[in-house]
Amino acid sequence: MGSSILKAYERTVLKHPLASIILILMIVAIVGSFARNFHLDASADSLLLENDSDLKYYRTIDEKYGSGDYLVISYAPHGDLMSDETLNDLRSLRDSLLKLDRVESVLSILDVPLIDSPRVTLSELSNGIRTLGSGKVDRELARHEFLTSPLYKDMLVSPDGKTTALQITFQRDETYHRLLDERSQLRQKQSQGELTAAQEEQLEQVSQQFDSYSRKMADREAADIAAIRAIMNEHRAHAQLFLGGVSMIVTDMIDFIQSDLAIFGIGVLTFLVAMLVLIFRRMLWVLLPLACCFAVVLFMFGYLGMVGWKVTVVSSNFTSLLLIITLSLCVHLIVRYNELYDEIPGADRLTMVREMIRTKAVPTIYTALTTIVAFVSLLTSDIRPVIDFGWMMAIGITFALVLSFVIFPAGLMLTGMPKQFTHRHDITGAITKTCAHWVEYRKGPTLFIFALITLISILGISRLTVENRFIDYFKPTTEIYQGMELIDRQLGGTTPLSIILDADPGFFAAQKKNQVATTKDPFADDFFNEGTADAGLSGSSYWYNSYQIDTIEKIQDYLDSLKATGKVLSMATTFRMMEMVNGDTPLDNISLAVIHKKLPPSIEKALFDPYMSKDGNELRFSVRIIDSEPGLRRNALLKQIRSDLIHKFNLKPEQVHLTGMFVLYNNVLQSLFRSQIMTIGVVFLVIMGMFLLQFRSLRLAVIAIIPNLISAGTVLGLMGLMHIPLDIMTITIAAITIGIAVDDTIHYIHRFNEEIMVDGDYLAAMKRSHNTVGRAMYYTSVTIIAGFSILALSNFIPTIYFGLFTGLAMLVAMVANLTLLALLLMIWRPKQQK
Repeated sequence: MGSSILKAYERTVLKHPLASIILILMIVAIVGSFARNFHLDASADSLLLENDSDLKYYRTIDEKYGSGDYLVISYAPHGDLMSDETLNDLRSLRDSLLKLDRVESVLSILDVPLIDSPRVTLSELSNGIRTLGSGKVDRELARHEFLTSPLYKDMLVSPDGKTTALQITFQRDETYHRLLDERSQLRQKQSQGELTAAQEEQLEQVSQQFDSYSRKMADREAADIAAIRAIMNEHRAHAQLFLGGVSMIVTDMIDFIQSDLAIFGIGVLTFLVAMLVLIFRRMLWVLLPLACCFAVVLFMFGYLGMVGWKVTVVSSNFTSLLLIITLSLCVHLIVRYNELYDEIPGADRLTMVREMIRTKAVPTIYTALTTIVAFVSLLTSDIRPVIDFGWMMAIGITFALVLSFVIFPAGLMLTGMPKQFTHRHDITGAITKTCAHWVEYRKGPTLFIFALITLISILGISRLTVENRFIDYFKPTTEIYQGMELIDRQLGGTTPLSIILDADPGFFAAQKKNQVATTKDPFADDFFNEGTADAGLSGSSYWYNSYQIDTIEKIQDYLDSLKATGKVLSMATTFRMMEMVNGDTPLDNISLAVIHKKLPPSIEKALFDPYMSKDGNELRFSVRIIDSEPGLRRNALLKQIRSDLIHKFNLKPEQVHLTGMFVLYNNVLQSLFRSQIMTIGVVFLVIMGMFLLQFRSLRLAVIAIIPNLISAGTVLGLMGLMHIPLDIMTITIAAITIGIAVDDTIHYIHRFNEEIMVDGDYLAAMKRSHNTVGRAMYYTSVTIIAGFSILALSNFIPTIYFGLFTGLAMLVAMVANLTLLALLLMIWRPKQQK
């Protein structure tokens, strides 16, 4: 640290320690008071790409065809599905659910129209709808219809006839969608640079209103789901029930985040206290680091509440990371302070603390900066939670550096002279000496082992994929997993995919030409125009006519044939139902028009509105994907569907659109590869630049980066070899590993340079470095590894992988720094750095 800066630091912090601590604690308390505004977010929107062009189209289609917000309850009775006891219990369950305020409807086998139990005619259907709940129905015929109907089979009742489903549809929240649309429109203008100053202010207001309303809506949804589960519990004596649906997953994931924050915070804190006590065995060396950790975490919680940032599943471990990073800063200070007892015996407290700061400030600042760079590299991602995580950690580490260099030294100045700690069983010394021995006498084997690790890592990295199943994010013991698996396998799949087919553009041109010709010749009332008028919608639309029925049904059969697809519904389903009420006779344009006009509104709402636009020029195929399918390859499946629709069914590319959560989630996965390359590339380049700036030596910069690349590569390679795909959590491992592991590299090289200045003996400098800073590296690495192991307690599988693989990366980095780094310094012998 420069002499002028050190003198200023000494005048402000070291000579006025009490005032410094009071001031910093006041700031922490003021900012920390905003922690009451801290919020969590696990909504589907939080896991989408920041600027996904498919998102706007998805919202348009979702609003047009009204898929809405709904939950699904799977109901597997202990007795026969059609028994009086089961139907009465099912009726009671349905009626209880309907009493909830936000529930708009509950669809079950009691409520759907029965057309083939026995077969009804169009006139009979027009006079009234027959349901299982209306009574006087042959239940065996109804069972047969549920198992064979093109509309109900594999969706309302499982193929074995033992499980049924209830769909709970919630009322559409117009306020939420109005605010969402308004915010989206203003954000689009902002991205195009068309936002005025007034609209900029309006965007800020709308965003605040949307965030506030979203929090209220999340609380309301959580209360509704709790009420639904309470109702379900009253019926578990009669059946096995599972709850599924997006809002349920969101609510449960928020519970997971809250649990993770608590478990990780308490667990890591417990580990840290245990490690500090075990290593240093002095209460002061426990209390001061914990005070720094507590201040940093409280400050960060308050800061997040103050600026309105939400914590997601991606950033739920930020408390653990901040605790670990803050503690590692303090451990290096403690170890250096302990060394000073031997270096300057009899020195007073001010001299000891000043020398500790003087010798550790530069490497500590550089280590903090490199870690910040690692997290800032996450900003290159397109995924909003990953971007926010990068900002959170970059800001948090900055606070940790400042608070640690105020609270820790000032705390030392207020206490009596701490006693030097010694080791009864010097395990750490034995380990660092063993590493030094390897460097001195096992040069060849060391280089060979790390070269082999590098080759294996490259092989594993080449096998990395992003194809993962959402169901695998959760433990099999969770209701999310169990419900998704049952619905996937028994009730037609879970993940929605919509395939939209537009009319051929040439159809509109011909239609316009025909209108012009009719206008010019008012007597042009030929046979075709007369038939068109008689046929109503079937004569004026592109898809709703007898000529397109065969094509639509072939497309549905094709989609049904795909291994990854579950239930497929479309106008082909509607046509097949219409043929049934038409006496099983083929449909022509006149019969299509007649049936369309005579169908009851409830039937039209169920069979037409979800699958065709009002003008009949746009079709929607509603496909549910079996997410638990082991061989599921999202991107390949979407490409195959699009290609086959164009080439096998002679559709033009502009007619085919694929949308839905399946598409949006696939976009996130595909962006992970780009994000991985970008983040590692940015981290590598920036840290190399920082090494050049710090060491002023290209040779030293290259030496320093090698062990850290090996540690990150080892983890990514192991994931590839174990067929563990990248996801929104593991995508951050490589950048974070390099950023944190490089801290020890900087401390070691900084100390090695100092030791070289003593006698110019590289071997002796290496041994002294191992015996001094090597101990701090071992302490911090063990602490970090133990801290990350706590993440294995999460219910969220990506978090478990994140904790275990990051811990492994830190272990590899520690070994590499104490062996390979030292060996490279011995072999390449960089010049002495003043």
